[in-house]
Amino acid sequence: MTTTMPSLDAAIRPVPASERSRLVGTSLMIVAALALGVVAYALVLSPLRYERDQHVAGWAFRAQLAAGTAPVGQVTPADHLIEPGAPVATVSIPRLDLDDVVLEGTTSTILQSGPGHRRDTVLPGQAGAVVLMGRHGAYGGVFGRIGELRVGDVITTVTGQGTATYAVAGLRRAGDPLPDVLPAGGGRLTLVGATGPRWAPTGVLRVDATLVGESFPTPRAVLSRTVLGDDEAAFAGDAGAWPLLVLALAALTASAVLVTFLSRWWGRWQAWVVGVPLVLVCATLVAQQVFVVLPNLV
Repeated sequence: MTTTMPSLDAAIRPVPASERSRLVGTSLMIVAALALGVVAYALVLSPLRYERDQHVAGWAFRAQLAAGTAPVGQVTPADHLIEPGAPVATVSIPRLDLDDVVLEGTTSTILQSGPGHRRDTVLPGQAGAVVLMGRHGAYGGVFGRIGELRVGDVITTVTGQGTATYAVAGLRRAGDPLPDVLPAGGGRLTLVGATGPRWAPTGVLRVDATLVGESFPTPRAVLSRTVLGDDEAAFAGDAGAWPLLVLALAALTASAVLVTFLSRWWGRWQAWVVGVPLVLVCATLVAQQVFVVLPNLV
């Protein structure tokens, strides 16, 4: 008695056209939701979050100034490093109509809430070089217009030591010569942003400004460039956000599949009314983590 082996074509059951359509529809739904979430987050939600975080940081910093507890160095009075993300100063640039709270640190996450102070540099107004970084497009694009500054423009900062004034000395792009060495007791403020289109920056832009008048007493530095993480450099992303990004993508995929299932079991319009908000929330979470992984100056 002979046994007939099934052919390969018979063994592999073709996917019905209706199932293929649902699969394609689900995939397109995920892609569309992701694209819409990124665009909505970049244009609408990220500026709103920036304004909220600036409002909270402003109240906290004003309270510290009033109590005399605002930072004056790299460490607190208890000899602890200033917490990353804590407010340390304000920066005001009349030409750009900019008046923001400066936060400690320059990671991609911190720059979502305001311009960041590079932790291995002195605070504004002190002798030496101070570096502030800010985003070019997202989260208010606080440093998106620093390329409009001109020599002589005034930059004012406020710290726990008082108010300091800087005068813009020039702009630097890749390949331009470095500024002159600071004289003893002199101070320089460097704003670090990006060049190019708002949502597709192409390089780093630096604006150097010279301290006008006497510098404040400068505490001894306890941090150096060698101890900072790679995520605090200009145009660096935060690799630690990848696990959260993967989880957010998984949640987005699951929500899109759920909408497809509900449309078959419950009805298309009912499923869309319930499921679309869930898909958009997951897409927004994905977008938030995307901007953490992307370079900190974007």
